[in-house]
Amino acid sequence: QLQLVESGGGLVQPGESLRLSCAVSGFTLDDYAIGWFRQVPGKQREGVACTANAGGRTNYADSVKGRFTISRDNANNTVYLQMNSLKPEDTASYYCAAEGLFGLCVLWPDYDYWGEGTQVTVSS
Repeated sequence: QLQLVESGGGLVQPGESLRLSCAVSGFTLDDYAIGWFRQVPGKQREGVACTANAGGRTNYADSVKGRFTISRDNANNTVYLQMNSLKPEDTASYYCAAEGLFGLCVLWPDYDYWGEGTQVTVSS
């Protein structure tokens, strides 16, 4: 059974950092593109970062470029989202998602499998 589980969220002050983890099981991570998305109540889910399969390209939303970094550890079946210089507007539930048919890195939510999310709150 294919599964994604996010962790690492929490409450931090502006300017601080967090690292989110997406632990995957039930599939070979290298075969799949992985995306990180975020959502606040009442708004659409927003693509934050993605990594294509087989060590391919990464891409970031303009709002996080230079602050967030996506990486994958295929040996440990985990994808990370390092978030630095966090801002209050980064507050959201963060989700990871997987797509295996084409393995393309895209920032729209055209992914097949989703985790349950982890909450990130940036507040002083």
